Amino acid sequence: MTITVDLNADMGESFGPWVMGQDAELLKVITSANIACGFHAGDPDVMAQTMRLAVDNGTGIGAHPGFPDLQGFGRRRMHLSHTSLRNLVRYQLGAAQAMAQAAGGAVRHLKLHGALANMASEDAAMARACYEGALDVDPEIIVMVLAATAQQEAAQDLGCRWAGEIFADRAYNDDATLVDRSKDGAVIHDPQVAGDRMVAMVKAGAIITDSGKHIPAAVDTICLHGDGKTALDIARSVRAALEGAGVTLRQFAGRQGRISST
Repeated sequence: MTITVDLNADMGESFGPWVMGQDAELLKVITSANIACGFHAGDPDVMAQTMRLAVDNGTGIGAHPGFPDLQGFGRRRMHLSHTSLRNLVRYQLGAAQAMAQAAGGAVRHLKLHGALANMASEDAAMARACYEGALDVDPEIIVMVLAATAQQEAAQDLGCRWAGEIFADRAYNDDATLVDRSKDGAVIHDPQVAGDRMVAMVKAGAIITDSGKHIPAAVDTICLHGDGKTALDIARSVRAALEGAGVTLRQFAGRQGRISST
């Protein structure tokens, strides 16, 4: 049986003259792009340019909403009401849809960013509020979730289309959440290590944690962070390793329904 998986990256995170990442080069390697919507990073010109490049490369476009925290790059925790979270996501998804349409494309998925995503991976009610905001705007959008976390629980409860995501450049705790960035080894910079661990996880159909624990998971897409210094090298290494192992790279179709995360 052929194994297929999507390869995505967070991008569109430059701001005015401050360049973040190597988006043009990454878009030639990945199959889906999560594009910042101006709250944690990005601006209208960067969004427009990134959307256009994604369309030109045939890359799937996703909205990547985050907390309103430009200085902290959306990686500082904030505590907002569920009403505000819904509006936060609606606002950013609407901006992404407008920019994608102007570039000749369309937004097909949504992925939460940074601290917003980490908090939602621990709190199903928070995740549900965010996803409700997105589904109000587009009931058919595919919600990209951190596999085997509260994000997945929320998406399954809502009955929406979703795709399970694992990370090439982040270490895992034994509850399938990401190791805090402040801890040693939380971020993986070695392209060879990233490639090898993704082949292992895709073949196992599981998240492999720092302790060696295997957590069965919906491995629909693999993420790497576009702002990392070795992001492009990691993307190329992961793609080469997967293809060398007989895995086909393809945009995820999305799934519906409940699967076991144990």
